[in-house]
Amino acid sequence: MSALDEIKELVRKNRKRLYQELIESKELMVLITKSTHTKLTEEEKEKVKEQLIDILKGIPAFTIFMLPGGVLLLPLVIKFIPEIMPSSFRKDEEE
Repeated sequence: MSALDEIKELVRKNRKRLYQELIESKELMVLITKSTHTKLTEEEKEKVKEQLIDILKGIPAFTIFMLPGGVLLLPLVIKFIPEIMPSSFRKDEEE
């Protein structure tokens, strides 16, 4: 199985989680745009903070994935540091 096939399989398996992350990221963009015109409520500020943290968490995971052997290394890193995953990917594990 080639790396591209593995990526396609991972995307297929995690489609709902990826979709949820996209929805949350879209909401983040709406809130950031809103903040340029009006003041955000405390709840909205908390959502912005959570989403920015989720985005920042994705950077190390993506970097590890792109390393040679990262496809094998990333699951090990996630096992030992589960907080590296964005919230949409941790919700199923918590339930």
